[in-house]
Amino acid sequence: MEHEHHEHHQKKLYRSKHNKVFLGICGGLGEYFDIDPVVIRLFWLLAVIFSGIFPGLVAYILSALLIPKHP
Repeated sequence: MEHEHHEHHQKKLYRSKHNKVFLGICGGLGEYFDIDPVVIRLFWLLAVIFSGIFPGLVAYILSALLIPKHP
């Protein structure tokens, strides 16, 4: 019986280099979850509108600081 070797590539979340409007956060989330980034942007916009501008802006800035740029 041969031992099968499966490589596990850990998926990592990065800010997108190519699919970005501001800092690539929604593009990176879209790439990570394999969802159209436009959908992510629409949900983000709705969340910001209904939660208030300040919490959404703080969340975006924190995301920009915590999620690294794609190498």
